[in-house]
Amino acid sequence: MKAKITLLPGDGIGPEVIGAAQEILNKIGEKFGHEFETESHHIGGIAIDETGVPLPDETLASCKKADAVLLGAVGGPKWDDPDAAVRPEQGLLGLRKALGLFANLRPVQPHPELMGASPLKESYLEGVDMLIFRELTGGVYFGEPREKRINKNGEEEAFDTMIYSESEVLRIAKLAFEIAGERRKKVTSVDKANVLESSRLWRKTVAKVAADYPDIELENLLVDAATMHLLSRPRDFDVMVTMNLFGDIITDESSMLTGSMGNMPSAALGEDLNSVGKPRGMYEPIHGSAPDIAGKGIANPVGMILSMAMMLRHSLGLNAEAETIEKAVDSVLNAGHRTGDIAKEGEKALGTAEMSEKIIEELL
Repeated sequence: MKAKITLLPGDGIGPEVIGAAQEILNKIGEKFGHEFETESHHIGGIAIDETGVPLPDETLASCKKADAVLLGAVGGPKWDDPDAAVRPEQGLLGLRKALGLFANLRPVQPHPELMGASPLKESYLEGVDMLIFRELTGGVYFGEPREKRINKNGEEEAFDTMIYSESEVLRIAKLAFEIAGERRKKVTSVDKANVLESSRLWRKTVAKVAADYPDIELENLLVDAATMHLLSRPRDFDVMVTMNLFGDIITDESSMLTGSMGNMPSAALGEDLNSVGKPRGMYEPIHGSAPDIAGKGIANPVGMILSMAMMLRHSLGLNAEAETIEKAVDSVLNAGHRTGDIAKEGEKALGTAEMSEKIIEELL
């Protein structure tokens, strides 16, 4: 197979974990006889520094031509001025919108050898295996109007608009129910329907979709209850689907079930098909730019590497290759190798390059 992959290292530890993933991608290409053509472009803070905008035209053009996109991370203290007109995160949001990446998939499955790294008791984590669907291109992050202004009392005030259309809810709900049919046949829809009109539309539309899948159980939860139940009964969840804002919060909370955000991959999928007839997607770890450890060579590359495995499976249809990477990561963790974020007190912590090399050894 020949495939074009756009690499977006971004900011903070992004370049370090992208480098690890690219090395493993090359090894997989050699092992299975594939040709992965890669090119790297700026996004986020580094793009602002270099071009003045967080999503340069050439970056977007490359992503539109690619079969898939691998993203490191964006943002950092250097660009955190709340009054700035241009911010790194605008590049990420703009790319999702431009590529039509409406569905964020985040698997949550604590590794048996890492349950001790979670703040939750191991008894709560046994059997946890869930998939969270976060709607990515609607809701309060994209709603208009949005404005900062001075009110009649002379105070500064600001507002954002949370808006959803029926079609936006339908497409992600259908995807969630389809995937649930391949799993344990349960969908939990998370909203705030007791307060928000947008959530009442969300719940009503999800119920319409559920009627077409009578063999799948639908559970509705308010977001405040959902965040509580994620900690008190996480094994009860199978597929969870929710809107952009709530998904942003819930997916980060769920990372604590695995012990570290550094372990968790994610995929953002759209409706457009790529050159191999699969959904064009963007793949990234959920850990962010981690500026406090950037450049130190100690970042956990596992989330990025597993995101690449998701890319191989969902955007390139290379299931065996994805499984090979996932098994290699499992073997390395089972052997007791850890980066600093998941190492127990007194355990030797490996750096980014060392952890990647251990995984490569399992691939060969």
